[in-house]
Amino acid sequence: MNILLELFVVTFRVLWAFVLAAAKWLVRPKEKSVAGQVCLITGAGSGLGRLFALEFARRRALLVLWDINTQSNEETAGMVRNIYRELAEAAAAHRAGDGEKDALPPCNLQVYTYTCDVGKRENVYSTAERVRKEVGEVSVLVNNAGVVSGHHLLECPDELIERTMMVNCHAHFWTTKAFLPKMLEMNHGHIVTVASSLGLFSTAGVEDYCASKFGAVGFHESLSHELKAAEKDGIKTTLVCPYLVDTGMFRGCRIRKEIEPFLPPLKPEYCVKQAMRAILTDQPMICTPRLMYMVTFMKSILPFEAVVCMYRFLGADKCMYPFIAQRKQATNNNEAKNGI
Repeated sequence: MNILLELFVVTFRVLWAFVLAAAKWLVRPKEKSVAGQVCLITGAGSGLGRLFALEFARRRALLVLWDINTQSNEETAGMVRNIYRELAEAAAAHRAGDGEKDALPPCNLQVYTYTCDVGKRENVYSTAERVRKEVGEVSVLVNNAGVVSGHHLLECPDELIERTMMVNCHAHFWTTKAFLPKMLEMNHGHIVTVASSLGLFSTAGVEDYCASKFGAVGFHESLSHELKAAEKDGIKTTLVCPYLVDTGMFRGCRIRKEIEPFLPPLKPEYCVKQAMRAILTDQPMICTPRLMYMVTFMKSILPFEAVVCMYRFLGADKCMYPFIAQRKQATNNNEAKNGI
């Protein structure tokens, strides 16, 4: 009898979850504040990582930027400082207008940069320790760093496969293990996993990248369940799975030309704004564009041969081949130039 009662309660909760999800489509949830909180972003030197840094800076978060490229990371930091300066000037003008010229700014906004190879475990742990000593405990962790080899499986050197797995997947374990303990102690924090639509469904030619992103998605989902099981509801998680983003990472990737106008590469700014909205409203997962939800659902219920037919119709089965060919040509040109 008890199990029947529990089944009734579970059914009600499932239906209620649908109601709440539908309500969020109609009434936009209020965004939370991250002002003054320490936000750490990996891969902050370019692409989505840089845009995430700028968005968090506009919301007055205290930024910690990690990247393997010191120069590009410092360039991002310079952009963040410009935003902080504009915010300080606007706040000063507002206080002057209110006759409070001597009032202090609401928080001391700073940006810290660290050169870190997230594919190396000990480098992650040692850099994390420096962050704790020099900045403080991290409240928002954005695991964004990512790489792609751009080779067919049998042509891809083993070290590049290992590198892809380390940066795109294993690094999430190291950064989370470094900063989660304090979040658990405080029951406060937010962990963001920037994965990919290729972590939900795959395509040919990028086996290592798909495997790494599937791994990142699996890690994130399991971590989310663990936090729920531990009743740590103050720690939020958001999984970001965008379609192809026009950052140059997959330059040359093409789907069927008749379909491409309806499903073009995403503008990085649009992708990050959608992700920020999800993060600040504690949304567990965000796929952009929304069509990706349908593709994921269809892949889950259709027979594999039906999925193959759909991929071929869309031109998605070999969409990475032009990209791989370009990478191979660029590699050959570099080798010829260097006399290799």
